[in-house]
Amino acid sequence: MLTMRKALLLILSAVLVSGCNWVYRQPVYQGNLLEQKYVEQLKEGMSRQQVETLLGTPPVSDPFHQERWDYVATERYKRNPTEVKNLTVWFENDQVSKWEGEYFPDHNEALLRQAQKFGNLPKDKDKDKKGR
Repeated sequence: MLTMRKALLLILSAVLVSGCNWVYRQPVYQGNLLEQKYVEQLKEGMSRQQVETLLGTPPVSDPFHQERWDYVATERYKRNPTEVKNLTVWFENDQVSKWEGEYFPDHNEALLRQAQKFGNLPKDKDKDKKGR
């Protein structure tokens, strides 16, 4: 009888833990997380190299449309649907002619806070410099 109670308690515990949101699920980001301060520095007439320095290399390279770069990022958090953002930069004669789209502007800061919260990164960079 005692082993039956233990088995039932174990099964009940497993069901409760697996079916609830008490377990932390880390958000999943893929693609380029662009920082707002860099996107705001885009200007018409910039070279491809200058754009690459600001935003990095685009994850999507289309051989049929070499005059445009697509910076695609996706976010999936817990059980919410995947959110997709796309910033496109167009070039004419290897210089920026226009850009449009959207991106996750504040997610780098949010990711940093989450990583600090769960112990992946130091909480204060100044404390690390003083301790060395």
